Amino acid sequence: QVQLVESGGGLVQAGGSLRLSCAASGREISNYAMAWFRQAPGKGREFVQGITTSGRTYDADSVKGRFAISRDNGKNTVYLQLDSLKPDDTAVYFCAADYYVGSRYERPSSWTYWGQGTQVTVSS
Repeated sequence: QVQLVESGGGLVQAGGSLRLSCAASGREISNYAMAWFRQAPGKGREFVQGITTSGRTYDADSVKGRFAISRDNGKNTVYLQLDSLKPDDTAVYFCAADYYVGSRYERPSSWTYWGQGTQVTVSS
């Protein structure tokens, strides 16, 4: 079992930055693919970025060049750096983990372990 706890969300003005953290426990994440999803009010859960065990990253088109996922296996933590934030980025951001995801990494149903989420609100 992997337990995930997100932190770092908050209220920020458009154009600002935040850094989200996802602290894992129960297992070493070095063996797990990790990802960030987000869910805005009234919408489905949306893939944001993912990172493989080897460090390869996958981005949603909507965040390319603005967000960056990284992992620190020594700290058992995954990060999401959010820059140039827009009001449309307002959502609850979730961390996800799985031992193997495959090509369907953009689907929430492909991921087994989830955190409780952290709220990001971007004001205009």
